[in-house]
Order: sequence, then C-alpha cells, then structure tokens
Amino acid sequence: MAFGDYISTMTTALKVAFGTTPRLLWKFIHNFAIRSMLNIKRFEHRQEKGKPFYPAFIMISITERCNLSCSGCWVSQTGKKTLSIQQIEGVIKSSKENGSYFFGILGGEPLLYADLFGIFDRHKDCYFQLFTNGTLLTDEVASRLRKVGNVTPVISIEGLEEESDARRGKEDVYSRSLAGVRACKKAKLIFGVAASICKSNYNDLVSREYLEMISKEGAAYLWYYIYRPVGAVPNYENALDKEQIEDLRRFIVDQRRNAPLFIIDTYWDEEGNALCPGAIGMSHHISPSGAVEFCPPLQMAVDFINEDASNLTEIFNNSEFLADMRMTTSKLSRGCVLMENPEVMVKFLEQYKALETTSRATVFDEFKRMNIVAGHNMEGREIPEKNKIYRFIKKHYFFGFGAYG
Repeated sequence: MAFGDYISTMTTALKVAFGTTPRLLWKFIHNFAIRSMLNIKRFEHRQEKGKPFYPAFIMISITERCNLSCSGCWVSQTGKKTLSIQQIEGVIKSSKENGSYFFGILGGEPLLYADLFGIFDRHKDCYFQLFTNGTLLTDEVASRLRKVGNVTPVISIEGLEEESDARRGKEDVYSRSLAGVRACKKAKLIFGVAASICKSNYNDLVSREYLEMISKEGAAYLWYYIYRPVGAVPNYENALDKEQIEDLRRFIVDQRRNAPLFIIDTYWDEEGNALCPGAIGMSHHISPSGAVEFCPPLQMAVDFINEDASNLTEIFNNSEFLADMRMTTSKLSRGCVLMENPEVMVKFLEQYKALETTSRATVFDEFKRMNIVAGHNMEGREIPEKNKIYRFIKKHYFFGFGAYG
C-alpha cells in the first residue's frame, strides 16, 4: 500500500509540474517549499530552546472591502479599515528577519487592494497564498500573477450554482468564480480551490466527483475548511454535527490515497489528533485595523502594529495576551475554542480587556450570544493518515511543533 501511495502522490505532483512553467515551479519549490522547511526548523528550535516567540507563518488581512456579502463571514464587508503599504511592508520585513518568507493574503477581497501586485513584486524572495473569491480574477489578473511568479491563488467556491448564490449574497457567483479558476489554468498558475464545508454544501463538495471536476479545471490542491458560524449573522443550523465532521475527516484520509489533486487541511496531525494553528503557534493574524490577532475569526486583540509595523517582533516576543491565549486554548481542547468554548473565550477576552478590531464594532456581543457547535476535536475517535507520504509531511513539515506536549 505504501508503494501505491507513493505512485499516486508522485503522479499528482508530476501533473502539477507539467501544468505550470519551469519558472513558476522553481519559485514554488525555492520560495515556498525549501524556505518554509528551513523556517519551520527555526521555529521548532525557538520553541524547544525557549527563545522569544515568533510564529512560523503570518496571515495578513489587508482590507475589509469585499464585492460579496457571504453568510457566516466574520469580515465587515462594507468596512473601511485597511492596512497601509507601510504596515504591510513592515510585517513582511519583520517576518523575513525572523526567517519566514510565506504569507497568507486575505481580505475582504484582497484583489480590491490598490498596490497588491506591487507588494508581490517588491518581495520576489517570498511566496504568497492569495485567498480570493475568484470573481475578479480575470485573464489580465492571472497574467499579472504569472508575471510576478511568487503567488498561488486559492479560490473559494462555497457550493455549486444555487448554494453559491445563497451563501454569497449575489447572483451568478459560481460561474464567475469558475471563470477565475479557468483564468488561472490558462495562465499556468499553481493554484488551489477552497471550500468551507457546512450542511448545505456537504453533499455537493465532499465527493469524488467534485475532486475530479476541480482537478480537470486545473487546480493543484483543494483546501477543506469547517464552517464556523460567526459574524453579524451566524447560521448555527448550517454548522456540521460531530458525525459529519468525522465523515469529512474519513473522506479526506481515504481520498488522499489516490486523489487527482492534493487535499489540504490544517485541522489534524498525522495520527488524526486535532490541532489549532493558533494554539501551536504555527500562525497568527494581522487584521485590516493593524490588530495582532490569535486567528482571523477571533476579531479582538490587545496588541496593534504601529504605522510601519516596526513593533511587530516585539509584540510577538512579549505579548502576554497571545502567549496566554496559546496556553489557555491548548489546555481547553485540541480543537477550536470559538466553536467549543465560547463562554470561556468571552471571560478570557474580558480579563485582558481586549478591543474589537472591526468596523461593525459588535464582535464582543456576537461572541456572548454564540452557541456551542461541534468542532474538529475527535478525541477517542481519531482517524490516522493512511497515505504514507502525507503522514511523513504532516509529522515532519506541517505539524512537527510538539506544542501540545
């Protein structure tokens, strides 16, 4: 079976390699794969030796602005908050000084940010994952991404035709997002598709047919999230139950044996133990307001970057709020504190007098009203990785941090 895993994974890797250009492939291997591996080793060394903390990767939400209005989204789509170029440059500079060259770029819709391509072009030694709804990803935009060469777009598709329109608050969203996918394929980009899995899209998106369709459209990877009912209008009824989350995990593990593309998650380690990227210190988040947040949907903070983010390293090194949050959440559960312990989270935020970081200024009240929903912690029902290649990568590359001890 291990040999079959190897053949299947290598076949997928070769498909990705032949679907792009030598230059883009080299950027991916050098800027992302090699540099991220070295960065993780540095991160592990800092953790093991008790040296000042700095996360392995940083997610940067550069603007609140968005052209869609999705249910269950934590972003204030009509908000005006946005990071300045000086702040974004400072975040990237500080991260590179600490050995990190990989960044997730989020919004709102990041393609609405005026100098987005200037950021990519000025940091040719970095690699960026661009989270987009794809509706603005035209042939021209894809060509510009090909020119800079150091970006992998990940296009969010939240369901097929009817579900996409219902979730996104606009019409014809699915076909417009799919047009973005096809623009990426035409430009020979290395790109992925993401899906936030909930009850209403589960049957359409958690299927072999969907994997094969997205693969034929040129996607190198599919990233599955679990729907979090947060924001101004959370839809708790659409959250997955425990059985569905377990089925999703089983589907991911089984399909990784021979899927026609790579399947990504950041919820479980190689043995199927639940993980929270914030709790293990793998990543933290910079919001459009300049807040240094535990994770993107937890829109309250104590620490804020200054006008050029020159204080970011000091914040990560010394923030009692973030350090205590990592320790507290890892003691509570291996899963998601937002979903499993909103009451404890509210008390924690009150203790630190955390500030809201969004334009809508209703986050704390939203958290107070949150219902407990099923999370990805499946203690006693863990499903280990079956594909030996994925087991190795998760153990030594993604999740070798040992933060849970």
